[in-house]
Amino acid sequence: MKKREDSIVGFIGLGLMGGALAMGLRKQGPREIWGYDLNPAVIKTARAQGVIDEGVWDSAGLQKMLPQCDLVFICLTPMDTLAFLALYMEDFKPGAVVTDIIGVKEVVFKNLGNLLRKDIDYIPGHPMAGSEKEGFGGADDRIFKNRNYILTPLPTNHPENIELIREIVTDLGFNHIVETTTEIHDQKIAFTSQLCHVIAAALVDCEDDLSITDFEGGSFGDLTRIAMINAPMWTELFMCNRKNLLDQIEKFEASLEAMKEMIRLDEKEELINRLKSVREKRVAMGEIREAKNLKNL
Repeated sequence: MKKREDSIVGFIGLGLMGGALAMGLRKQGPREIWGYDLNPAVIKTARAQGVIDEGVWDSAGLQKMLPQCDLVFICLTPMDTLAFLALYMEDFKPGAVVTDIIGVKEVVFKNLGNLLRKDIDYIPGHPMAGSEKEGFGGADDRIFKNRNYILTPLPTNHPENIELIREIVTDLGFNHIVETTTEIHDQKIAFTSQLCHVIAAALVDCEDDLSITDFEGGSFGDLTRIAMINAPMWTELFMCNRKNLLDQIEKFEASLEAMKEMIRLDEKEELINRLKSVREKRVAMGEIREAKNLKNL
C-alpha cells in the first residue's frame, strides 16, 4: 500500500457519511480524491467545494475510477455493498485496500468469500458516528471527534493495511478503535445503536400531540434526536440484524415491564433500589470509557 500522500482515494457513495469521510481525508493530503454517487448534482457540489478532485455517477465512470484508486471507502448499505462488489470487483486496482462503513457485518461477511479477489485487501469497518441530517448537504467531518471506530478484520488482511486504516481514522478524530469479530460486532451494535433507534422511534410514534415539545426541558429532545431517521437505510439494518435486535428489544421490554409493575404496585423502595442500581451501572460505564480514553492519549 502506498503512503497516504501518494495515494488516490475513492469514495463509493457521497451521502452524509461518505461526504464527511471525504472531507476528513481531504485534510490528510492524499494525492487525489475521487467520488462516485448516483446523483450528478452531488458530484458537482463536492467538486465545487473541493472535497473531491474528480467524480463519476455511472458505470462507465466507475470503470475509469476504480482502476486508479489505491484506497476505496464503500459508503453504501449492506445489500448495496454486496451488489456493488459483485458488479465491479474486476475493476478494482490490483493491490487496492478496500474498506466499508456498513452498520452490520455478518450478512456481508458470509458472502464476501465468493466475491473478493485475492489481490484485494478488504478490511470491514464501522465508524460509530452520525447525524440526524441526511445526504451530502449534511456532511461534516466534525461528527467523528472522540467517537469509536470498529474494525472487523478478515484473516487474510495484511497487518500493515489494518494499521493504515487505524492511522487514517485516528487522524479523522476517532479516539477509540476496537477490533472484533463480525459476530460480536452485530451483537453489540444491536444494543448500542439499533435498539436506541427503535426506542427513539417508538417514543415519538406513541404521542400524537405535535406541540408536545412545549412541555419538554431537554430530555425528550436528547432521547428522540435520532428518531429523525433515514427510514429505508435503518429498516435494512434492522432486518439484516434481526435476531440480535429482537433479543435486545425483549431484554429492554423485560426491564421496562419490571419498572412498570413497581410503579403500578406502589413499590417505592424497590423502584428506588432499581434506579440506584441503574445510576451506579451508568457511572461505571462512564468511568471505564474515560479510563480507555486516557490510555489512548
